[in-house]
Amino acid sequence: MPPSARTIVDPRFPAELARIRRVRGLSLRDLARLAYVGKSYVHDLETGRTRPSRELAAHLDDTLQAGGQLAAMVVDAPTVTTPDDDDRLAYVLAEPTRLDAAAVRLLAEVLAAQRRLDDVLPAPVTLPAMVAQWSAVQHLAERAAGPHVGQLHELVAEWTQFVGWLHAEARNDGEAIQVLIEAARQADAVDVGPLAAQVENFRGYLERQRGNPRGIVRHFLTAYHTPGATALQRVGDAVQAAHGYALLGDRRSAAGLLGEASDLTEAAEREQAPVLAYWLTPTFSRMGLGLAYLALGDTSVGIDNLRAGLAGLPPDQRDAGWTQEYRQALAVATG
Repeated sequence: MPPSARTIVDPRFPAELARIRRVRGLSLRDLARLAYVGKSYVHDLETGRTRPSRELAAHLDDTLQAGGQLAAMVVDAPTVTTPDDDDRLAYVLAEPTRLDAAAVRLLAEVLAAQRRLDDVLPAPVTLPAMVAQWSAVQHLAERAAGPHVGQLHELVAEWTQFVGWLHAEARNDGEAIQVLIEAARQADAVDVGPLAAQVENFRGYLERQRGNPRGIVRHFLTAYHTPGATALQRVGDAVQAAHGYALLGDRRSAAGLLGEASDLTEAAEREQAPVLAYWLTPTFSRMGLGLAYLALGDTSVGIDNLRAGLAGLPPDQRDAGWTQEYRQALAVATG
């Protein structure tokens, strides 16, 4: 398995560096002289042959007066595994029949850390590393043996789902659909209801980004009715399906689902969010409620719910890329 990425570089960095250099009217030699680096080194950075460190990205940003744009494209990720952990994972990859509980636990910790990165970094930045890790874990699952294989297959299903989400968030629509279809198959194979429901939730999110109300209704309703889905999940799915119905002008169906979501709220408040949907809280769905009420024409209630939902986010999620659609909807409604 590729080691946990210590430094993550946005794949757009080379082209952006070259673009900003040209906008400033500088040649490769000019930038090299100003930044006190070699001309060939600048060339390798712009062609992607060399990956910049965080410090170098910040230095080039200052040199080019890029206003933090280049610096933001290179970040140091939190260290998840120790060298001993990396050795253990490398051994299991080489000897899949030696899979043990410790290796599965380490892989789960890596996935959990990658999910948290999605709250602070744009999806295009994290996707290359996540896809490489996902591929390695899938390959391991194909060859592994022993009593812990079932746990590994469940983890792979979660990983597949997460990669599908990242593609959806990055608006790689074709890839997102293909990966999420595979994620649904894997979720059914391991027979985990919350996993299966979350796949459909992500499909609904993608359809919302594509502006397809029927797709919104179809996938969020499927998530809502998936056997084994938690009450927290079902509240959010009902609310978002109601938004789709409201966009279609079906006020009766929208109101019915909003009522069902309200009825589920008490049960949801007693639940712990599943690990695969750690962000779910009783207040999280108020952002979805905001979108639904805005689509129904109840602007004041929509605004109140959007504000409450955004204010209820933990600090490390408030600037996540996925919050932007809610912020934009609030800005339009109050503007």
